[in-house]
Amino acid sequence: MNGDPSGERRRHGELERQVLAVLWSADQALTGSEVHGRLQAPDLSYKTVLTVLTRLQAKGRLTREKVGRAFTFRPVPDGSAETAQRLATVLARGADRTAVLQGFVDSLAPEDEAVLRELLEGHRRAGRGE
Repeated sequence: MNGDPSGERRRHGELERQVLAVLWSADQALTGSEVHGRLQAPDLSYKTVLTVLTRLQAKGRLTREKVGRAFTFRPVPDGSAETAQRLATVLARGADRTAVLQGFVDSLAPEDEAVLRELLEGHRRAGRGE
């Protein structure tokens, strides 16, 4: 660790987004082991994935159900978060992220484009756009 708590939070936030993307892309609830396997991150421990799943469940972002000896996890739909996660999933799957983003931007109404510009500028000013 470099002692940077904001960097640590960003890493945890990114891992949460990756875990949620795996769950949103699944057509059924997944066990911790299944999520771990689908993340395709050899340096990531199974225990870390379970910790992230438990935290997301505590935040109300996932439901957890006991099935046999294991727990399965499923994302909780909440409108904007669900839509954002689906877009992230589409981007993760796409071979040409630029084309996907271009199609999204082309579909925006002018007022939505202005909101997106403001959000991106705020993101950049906060140092997260690097």
